[in-house]
Amino acid sequence: MRRPTNSTWRRATMIAVTVMCVAYAPIAMTELWPYARPGAPALGEWVMGRVVSPRYVTDALADRVAPYRHSLVPMIVHSVLGGALMLLGPAQLLTAARRRTRLHRTLGVVFAVTVYVSMAGAGIYLARTAPEDAFSGPAFWIVLATLMVGTVMSVTFGILAAVRGFLDLHQRWMLLCYGFLLTAPLLRLEWGFLPRLLPGLTMEQINQVAIMHLGSVVTFGALVAARARDRRTTVEGVSGSWAPGPVLAVAQLAGGAALVWIARSYLDFGATGRRLLWAYLLPYAVSYAVLAIGVRRAGRQGRPWAREEWRLHLTALCLAPVLSVGAAPVFQRALGLDRLTALTAGVAIGCGMLAFAATTVVSLRVMNGRREPMTAVGPSLSGDTRAVAAAGAVRRGTPR
Repeated sequence: MRRPTNSTWRRATMIAVTVMCVAYAPIAMTELWPYARPGAPALGEWVMGRVVSPRYVTDALADRVAPYRHSLVPMIVHSVLGGALMLLGPAQLLTAARRRTRLHRTLGVVFAVTVYVSMAGAGIYLARTAPEDAFSGPAFWIVLATLMVGTVMSVTFGILAAVRGFLDLHQRWMLLCYGFLLTAPLLRLEWGFLPRLLPGLTMEQINQVAIMHLGSVVTFGALVAARARDRRTTVEGVSGSWAPGPVLAVAQLAGGAALVWIARSYLDFGATGRRLLWAYLLPYAVSYAVLAIGVRRAGRQGRPWAREEWRLHLTALCLAPVLSVGAAPVFQRALGLDRLTALTAGVAIGCGMLAFAATTVVSLRVMNGRREPMTAVGPSLSGDTRAVAAAGAVRRGTPR
């Protein structure tokens, strides 16, 4: 029996993501209709009522009426355009894979504008809603705010990279942006299967479990997708490492110490703490293992650029618990949160923020490397000659 090839896995993953996004789009678009017109159809509620139970849906959504009512129009804009983004994302991936450049650019403009308008609706809702009044509480509000900022910044950096001709960096930023957007359908999937895995929990408790790992899952997926599409052995002008052995070792020691602190803190909260801890540690361990294997395999295969990117993201992942440990007391004091809520909020945003930071470092790494060949061209060349040399360097740095 033949083993599946890398192209087979990529195709299967693309199909799975597309099916999930297409299925979720009408759910997102109709999610808030009942709040504007009672009795209006809501596909998501109908599906969840049959997957879990109608009573569960009723209890879960009962406390959403008041916070949504004073921000209903922005939230409807956010949800309807969010559904449109679920369709635009696979279309963009497909046009990029098929090299339909003109269509890809046109859809890219539509995608970017849709992201900005949709996130503006979410921003208005968050600005008008106190953290304690948000759906599922302050920790969920903090995670939503972080996702909103990360999504907007990712698409902005993706646009800037495309304008400057850094197509490989454009690809990375847009994959990260879409990863952040995929937290919405993935959360709905968890609403369906977590009540069966963890019976007796309210939706607020289900959401607390989900936010412990969704950030790490989607950013990890974006990285794996970027690496799968980048087959380069080297990148022109990039040599050595910005995360050498001593730096990675220190990051691992600091991350290990922070993980011990997080674990001990959660164990103070009994069954609730243990549940949240496992929801965080299991995906974290899987991500760490895959990144570490990626570093080692790329080194053995003589692929220094792949090794460097895996290494930078592994360093960031190790430092994510350190950020979480530092953020928890800040949230506790600044927002007046209880210790468990502050800890959960800090842990929930750590992996996503550090993955964003790692993508930024990768971008700086590539941009710094590509400036070196341009410096070597010298000031004696004409402006046209330097432009041609620059265009050649950019094309050589584009993933195949």
